[in-house]
Amino acid sequence: MSHAFPPAPIPSVPIVGRAERFPVHRIYCVGRNYEEHAKEMGFTGREPPFFFMKPADAVVAVEPGQTGELPYPSLTANLHHEIELVVAIGQGGKNIKAADALRHIYGYAVGLDMTRRDLQNDMKKQGRPWCIGKGFDASAPIGPITPAAQAGDVARAAIWLQVNGTDRQRSTVAQLIWNIAETIEHLSAAWELQPGDLIYTGTPEGVGAVVRGDLLEGGVDGLGTLRLRVV
Repeated sequence: MSHAFPPAPIPSVPIVGRAERFPVHRIYCVGRNYEEHAKEMGFTGREPPFFFMKPADAVVAVEPGQTGELPYPSLTANLHHEIELVVAIGQGGKNIKAADALRHIYGYAVGLDMTRRDLQNDMKKQGRPWCIGKGFDASAPIGPITPAAQAGDVARAAIWLQVNGTDRQRSTVAQLIWNIAETIEHLSAAWELQPGDLIYTGTPEGVGAVVRGDLLEGGVDGLGTLRLRVV
């Protein structure tokens, strides 16, 4: 097969302890999946889960032990951080039951769902899609993927983010409204999951703005730390 021009390289993420990399297929994100974050965004209760997507090449893959660079995006004056547990899918499937979901997981990582909050809010007010607020270039930073067998008790792990050494977000994965297995069940009813898919599972309370020069450092216990400088 020939192409009109050379295809873009496949986005990929490093894997802890391995030379090979995790090729990214799609990025799914779960909205308002921690109760306290839902409240700070003006919502309450256990609403049905909903999803949005980011382009695969929105990934900013930070190598182990490194500090990545996060370019401040255009068109916004209110760039927000959202620290998240990321689930990496290794075995695809459709209509996956929650009881079977964990065997579809390759591993886990620490990620950031960066958000142009002002643009997102404008689109919400107009009743329009808010892809421009969520799916922009470099909007999905991620650290190395830890294989599931090495990740420990992810479902109860602490999750946290500091900006310039000061706490912004701190919670536990146990506070998810829809847990990892339930999220996979709902997501796979709408899309056939594929190896290489990443699921950003939601963010706890404490989201806020960052500016150029800020150092973001966040983690999920057992999965290491993600460090980024906004440039």
